Amino acid sequence: MKLFYTILLVLLPSVIHAQMQERHVIDSLLNVLHGAKDDTNKVKLLNGISARYHTIDPAEGIKYAGQALELAKRLNWKPGIADGNSCLGLNYEYKSDYARAMEYDFKSLKIYEELADKMGEANIMRNIASIYQYEKDYPKVLEYNLKSLHIFEAANNKQGVAATLSNIGIFYFFQQDYPMALEYDFKALKINEDLGVNSNVAINLGNIGDAYLHLKDYSRSLAYSFRSLRLFEELGDKYGRAIALGNIGEAYFTVAKDSSKNIAADSLMPRGKAANLHKAIEYLNKSIAASKEIGQLENIIEFNEYLSDAYALTGNYKDALESYKQFTEVNDSVYSAANSMKIKQSDHTHELELKDRDIQIAKLAVAKKQNERIFFIAGICLLLIIICIVFKNFKSEKHTNKQLSQAKKRSDDLLRNILPEEVADELKATGSAAVKHFEHVTVLFTDFVNFTEAGERMSPTDLIAELHICFKAFDRIIDKYKIEKIKTIGDAYLAVSGLPGAVPDHAVQIVQAAMEINTFMRNRRQQLGDMTFELRSGVHSGSVVAGIVGVKKFAYDIWGDTVNTAARLQQSSEAGKVNISETTYELVKDQFACTCRGEILAKHKGQMKMYFVESMI
Repeated sequence: MKLFYTILLVLLPSVIHAQMQERHVIDSLLNVLHGAKDDTNKVKLLNGISARYHTIDPAEGIKYAGQALELAKRLNWKPGIADGNSCLGLNYEYKSDYARAMEYDFKSLKIYEELADKMGEANIMRNIASIYQYEKDYPKVLEYNLKSLHIFEAANNKQGVAATLSNIGIFYFFQQDYPMALEYDFKALKINEDLGVNSNVAINLGNIGDAYLHLKDYSRSLAYSFRSLRLFEELGDKYGRAIALGNIGEAYFTVAKDSSKNIAADSLMPRGKAANLHKAIEYLNKSIAASKEIGQLENIIEFNEYLSDAYALTGNYKDALESYKQFTEVNDSVYSAANSMKIKQSDHTHELELKDRDIQIAKLAVAKKQNERIFFIAGICLLLIIICIVFKNFKSEKHTNKQLSQAKKRSDDLLRNILPEEVADELKATGSAAVKHFEHVTVLFTDFVNFTEAGERMSPTDLIAELHICFKAFDRIIDKYKIEKIKTIGDAYLAVSGLPGAVPDHAVQIVQAAMEINTFMRNRRQQLGDMTFELRSGVHSGSVVAGIVGVKKFAYDIWGDTVNTAARLQQSSEAGKVNISETTYELVKDQFACTCRGEILAKHKGQMKMYFVESMI
């Protein structure tokens, strides 16, 4: 579930009030702005407008915060500079640009500390904790929230106390301590109701709904989530409304997937899997549309993944594929390696002197794109050359049948390097390849640990070269088994056994290959140390949909919950380990010795029983 990260700026009491939610407030401030003199009051006014825009139109909020910051610097007025940086951080966070949000937040914190502005420090610390929540750096989340809470309590600032209590509730939520999360959420709710701060009441209601969902108290979860939605709609809070709609969709999806027989239907929760899936798809689509309207990429990622799974459960694989494509496209744009590196650097430097590393990241990205472009152009050129040869063979009487056959073989070999053999044959015969459902497959997902940090130790050329060597070795290993390589995604590697032809021992084939890949990386690590990588692997068995994507630069790909689960297992694995699901374990337990890890929380999947593969029996 996507929780509401409570971010309440107490920057400009004379301009920003907790009850100011309606658009007409912004219009009033804009009227005052017209003709205002270039002084500190205008800086306050610009920052006030920016802070009001963050849930309505963050791009506009960034524009006005930039104007405020520019004017404050001209006036050499430090409080205005701190507030301007804070407003920029707030608006960038709501645009899911967490690297920039963290950058401006730490700039703001540094100035507030110099000014001994305790309220400014407390608010910014809570905002920083919210961004660390996205990064899953939970010790930092608790550290900054507790610092913020102590300042608010000392100042008897009830609104600040409530907001920070809410954030601590979120911390416990991600620690899977849902009763403790509810305890903090209800404390925050009581304070906000007493203060009459409805915007924060709506946030608390949504978080309470999320906690009840994980406790499988579905009726209470939906009741609190719908209360949250209604309040956000009354306030005109587009950001909150988008999240509330998505959370309701996720709740219906969870109810549909729950196999318990004792779930009682009520006025909010219909009876039956199909009815709840229909509700899930309805609300998830509404949430995604609302999120696109405000440019909130985090919501689009979160809820498209659920929507893809919901469509797949109904058998609507076409829409499931489209939703999954939207999820991967937006996810790649938000969670880039450069973004993650910048966020981590922010806390280490505190002053955000990131220029050198930005240059390194840019060089790495450019080098990587150049290499990818070179490989792609070379492949296309080779294909064109082969096609020309074949064409000339048809036209020229000088070429022998043997030469024509050789040229055709080279062309076929090239096509089979891109696509599975059966798919390549279908494509040549009909000009297209149908999307197919495969019931019994096993998916392998690998990823290099701390790949981004390797960019600091290695030149871009050496980094790409080492990546190429590793992936070539992976290719050689899977060629020994009945496995299809699907693709590489940055430093991740995806392969599957069980398609396009059935493979009875698909799980065994994948696990054998994964163990050999791990051995290769372990040996290489011993030889090269930090000049190569450590590997995490995740394996899951189930069903997938497979087919060719697009008509230009097409590629064979697979989609479905099995792929998502394999990716989550990889994320929950450890360096040098092959982490498999309980489903896969049941298929390979007679061939491999495995260690049970117990139930571990996987994002979007809840508690999953996982196993480390130790050796062959």
